[in-house]
Amino acid sequence: MLGALVDELQRAEEGRLRRFFMRRFRNATEAADATQETFLRMLDIPPRTVIENPQAYLFQIAKSVARVTSARLAADSQLFAPAIVGESQAADAPDQERIVISRQSLILLAKAIEKLPNRCQEVFILSRLHGLSNGEIAAKLGISRNMVEKHIIKALLRCRQLRSEIFF
Repeated sequence: MLGALVDELQRAEEGRLRRFFMRRFRNATEAADATQETFLRMLDIPPRTVIENPQAYLFQIAKSVARVTSARLAADSQLFAPAIVGESQAADAPDQERIVISRQSLILLAKAIEKLPNRCQEVFILSRLHGLSNGEIAAKLGISRNMVEKHIIKALLRCRQLRSEIFF
């Protein structure tokens, strides 16, 4: 039932939601990612939750996603800011333990992606590894943008599930 609600909201509100994020980030990629994150969070709502006004609920989630994304973008910009004299510098390379953990996580993530249905896997790889837009993927594979987004959401949910299993 919740999946049907999210599908309906995606059809009805996706354009408005994307414009909401575009006004805040002024970056199409960030807006698209934030839009997908918003729908992913809608799918994470417990099934028994009663939502009286789905559109309002969706935009409350979007505001939360916008705050988190803005904070991340601010932190990312600090990574490339010039260092202040006297401020401690990060190490040039990660330690061995961090390298091993990262490699193991990457292997598990690759295995999770391999278990996805072929089309879903293909869409996810074109999006995340090759950097194609949803429109480009839709044209390349001969499917709708809506279907591309559904495949990406499915793959991201699987990745999120795996991350929670690994780190929690």
